Amino acid sequence: MDKTAFVFAGGGSLGAVEAGMLRELVASGLIPDFVVGASAGAINCAYFACHPHAEGTSRLEALWRGVRRDDVMPWSWRNLLGMFGGRRGHLVESTALQRLLALHFGNARIENAAVPLHVVATDMHSGEEVVLSSGSLVDAVLASAAIPGVFPPVRVDGRALIDGGVANNTPVSTAVRLGATRVLVLPAGFACAQRREPRGAIEHAFNALSLLVARQLVHDLERWSDVARISVVPPLCPLDVSPYDYSRCGELIDRAAEATAAWLSAGGLDSCKVPGALHPHDHDAEHPSCSADLPASAVS
Repeated sequence: MDKTAFVFAGGGSLGAVEAGMLRELVASGLIPDFVVGASAGAINCAYFACHPHAEGTSRLEALWRGVRRDDVMPWSWRNLLGMFGGRRGHLVESTALQRLLALHFGNARIENAAVPLHVVATDMHSGEEVVLSSGSLVDAVLASAAIPGVFPPVRVDGRALIDGGVANNTPVSTAVRLGATRVLVLPAGFACAQRREPRGAIEHAFNALSLLVARQLVHDLERWSDVARISVVPPLCPLDVSPYDYSRCGELIDRAAEATAAWLSAGGLDSCKVPGALHPHDHDAEHPSCSADLPASAVS
């Protein structure tokens, strides 16, 4: 009998995409044996692990639809000057994000989740992947989402931890090592050959990081395909939303839910092919969408 894991990728505000995917997966009757997540994906997998039902996915959607950047990373010119003035190594304190997590998780512990939960973080000093499977849920998710240079590291069990996406942004390998024989990947989103060039240093940096993450995921899918059956819910494509832009989360949820429902209806779960959005591609006026919007079974 298969042991099924849902794997939630990191992606900042693009984590809203996973909420839309999750709605349709749960509505279709899919419930995993355990979940693994990194960075923004850790927020989603932790919430789902505590509320693994349709009502829970609706509440997760409401969280994403209502969140604003100031709820996660409020910043000012004083923050920026403080960072570059050498007084500290991060842009903002994680107080706002910690408050948001505490509001939704309270004093919950990882080991008490309704579905077994594993949160991926990174050891700041060694770069080693750290899998948190017990302890404070808020501390674990806060550590997993501690973007280097943006948030300070979080100390858990004596270790300084940072964003799980640094070590393993889409922790397929973690799920396999934990015993999964069936893996369903929920990706947040990836850059493609956009219909416009990135604007500014931040967009260029995130574009490059997104390409790196996509290549790593393809590598992991190929590496672990002989060990587990792995399906990837097709990511949205084209996708032209910054991971720092929280104003379009509702739009991302709706698009992802619609695309996931179509993928499921077309038998996407029966295919283990890599979605087209993870391969190099471009868009033109006649073909504005890539094959990521098609069922995986239709991707060559």
